[in-house]
Order: sequence, then C-alpha cells, then structure tokens
Amino acid sequence: MTEHLLVVGGQRCGSTYLASLLDAHPDIAMASPSRPEPKVFLSEEDTSRGLGWYERTFFGHATDERLLGEKSTSYLEDPQAPHRAARVLGEPKILAVLRDPVARAVSNWRFSTDNGYETRPLGEALEANLDRSEPWDDGSTSVSPFAYLERGRYATMLEPWRATFPSSTHIVLLEELRGSPTAIGELYAALGVDPSFVPEDIGRPVNASRARTPPLPEELRVRLWEYFAESDARLRALLGKDLPWATT
Repeated sequence: MTEHLLVVGGQRCGSTYLASLLDAHPDIAMASPSRPEPKVFLSEEDTSRGLGWYERTFFGHATDERLLGEKSTSYLEDPQAPHRAARVLGEPKILAVLRDPVARAVSNWRFSTDNGYETRPLGEALEANLDRSEPWDDGSTSVSPFAYLERGRYATMLEPWRATFPSSTHIVLLEELRGSPTAIGELYAALGVDPSFVPEDIGRPVNASRARTPPLPEELRVRLWEYFAESDARLRALLGKDLPWATT
C-alpha cells in the first residue's frame, strides 16, 4: 500500500540534505521536479485539485515505492497547511528537520544575500529582527526572506502539525542526523522502510550557500540565545532530551 510523506521544513535546516537521503532509498519516491518545491498545500486552489492531480503531477515517475514524498519547507510556517494536506492525503507521515536556531538564522541571511533579497550586513539584519519583523513582497516569495529569528521558534510552528497528525509527525535534528548511519537508519525505520539501507555520500553538504559569513559579535549571540530560550525549552520538553546546540 502506497503512503504519503511530507517534509515540511524547517527552512535552512538541512531539508534538501534530508530529501536526498529519502530520495536515495529504493522504497521512497520524492516529488519531481524537486525545484521549485510543490507547495501544493499552501494554496486552496491547488489543494482543491485533489489526490489524482497531485500524484499525476509530481509522482509520474514512481513505480512500486512504498512512500511518495514531497519537500516544501514553507509548509511549517502555514498553520492551515496541515488541514489542507489532511483533506487530500488523509494521514500522511510528517517529517520536520530542525537545527540550532542561531545557525539557522545565519544560514537564512546567507540565502537571502545570495538571492538578492538582503543587502544589510549579518549583524545589522539580525539586530533589526530582534526588534521588529521586516516587511516583504509576498508576490516574490511564499514566505518572508527576512524572518531570520521568527522562523527558529520551532515549537510554535510545529503545534498545528502535531495537533492534526499526532501519531505520524516525526522530528529530526540536523546535528544528529548528518553523516550518521545510525541516525539515518533510525529515521528509515520510523518511516516504515528498510533501515539497513545506507545511502552514498551521507555527509555531503547539499544546497550550501556561497556568501561569506562574518562572525557574530558575542553580545549579539547572547541576545539571540535569550530570544530562543523559551522556544528551545519547549522543544526540549517535546523531544524529551537535551538539544545538540548551545542554549546559553
């Protein structure tokens, strides 16, 4: 029986790397083309096209794989996306990959700089984001290219997904997953596919940024840790374990 899998984010958390691990597995077919991301469940119009259209459009290449998977990192930021997905897919498996939110914010700045959205230096952009959310053109991107800090408050963004799919939402941490055959095997097992499969190049970076990253001033780093403290505490309680990144 074929099932569905949604990699819902987070953005700049290694989701492209994760998708490469999934796509390598013989029991999983990932949506094609992978770029641009499908983002079907961000839209009522696309959602209304139904399951047949969804599978024909993005999985025409699939054969006998057990899981049909899609990666669209904007899903994590849309609280209505879980409800749209449920209407079409029923009870898909949900997979979120997260990372150190400070490192994620820096990576987001690099991405926005690479793609011409951001012109401010790193420190200035993050300092400004501590005080306010920057306006953005929603006609050019599906989510804000300037949500460096808001996007790292993972516990809040996970709530709608866990409420809609309480038994099928899986969370992995990039710092634990990357390059670890054991963690990758555990992920495959959680998804119900052969955990003994070992993909090639499991530590190879994917979708790396070209922008040079200046160091963060220590005072700013401390302020960022304070900003994320409450969210990190909630995530730690949710996972039932310490987080593999600095929180103070």
